[in-house]
Amino acid sequence: MKAKLSSIPVFKLYGENQAWPTPDLLHCESIPKRSSLHHWEIKPHRHADLYQLLYVQRGQALVEVEGRRQEVREAAIQVVPPLMVHGFQFSENIEGYVLTLGAPLVTQLEAQLGAPLTVLAASGYYPVGRDRNTLNTLFKALLHEYEGSASARDLLLHSLVNVLMVWISRRGQQNSVPGNRSERNQHLLGHFIKLVEQHYQEHPSVESLAHRIGLSSVHLNTLCRELAGQTALQIIHQRLMLEAKRGLIYTNISISQLSDNLGFSDPTYFSRFFKRLAGQSPNAFRQAAGQDQQVP
Repeated sequence: MKAKLSSIPVFKLYGENQAWPTPDLLHCESIPKRSSLHHWEIKPHRHADLYQLLYVQRGQALVEVEGRRQEVREAAIQVVPPLMVHGFQFSENIEGYVLTLGAPLVTQLEAQLGAPLTVLAASGYYPVGRDRNTLNTLFKALLHEYEGSASARDLLLHSLVNVLMVWISRRGQQNSVPGNRSERNQHLLGHFIKLVEQHYQEHPSVESLAHRIGLSSVHLNTLCRELAGQTALQIIHQRLMLEAKRGLIYTNISISQLSDNLGFSDPTYFSRFFKRLAGQSPNAFRQAAGQDQQVP
């Protein structure tokens, strides 16, 4: 019996729901690292604003996306867009990687490429064929850089992801026009998330963004709760918090300057906002992050 969509958990990264798990705009890990803890099975779940790429190097995998099953018995990449219900089953000899991209990073990549990454908007299966060695090297470098803390880490990570996006785009498919109600709702939420990415520093109201999409604020909030597990305002606030945390960790700018960069009229209000959502002040968060980075 098929579970109701509202009963499918909405995760940021597997069991980590709601808040961004890291100020990084991507996450990379080996398939065995997490799946071995779950008896080689990741049960059906969704991501509200994450794009996931599963790269199977060796072994076998059973990938289920929106009820459709794909057996993977060759080196291949599976693309899973936001909001699609998906789950994985792996053989115990599986080798490969899971790369997860935040919506803000995808928006940045689209700006750099000068075109929408339509290949990420639909579920896709891409055997790597003769490019296997190239992809092995690329993902190995991604994981090594992600787990490290060398200078210009963020820049190199994004550059490596750019290379991967070009590879996938060359094998991509054009986005299909949304057909049924579920697809239309996913499309509408995707539109909202893009608008949030473009305007979060302006602190837009839910009503103004809903109007631009052609929905009432009530309808938009219903969609957000159903598909993303959060209200529309919570999604806007989480995007502000992500950028605030990145500013506190990766830059040395003052709290006042960061507050200004994020569109807050008063640093005191920014500090209250941050503490309410993070449970600690911006200064305390920065100090704790600095101590974490110093641990060998």
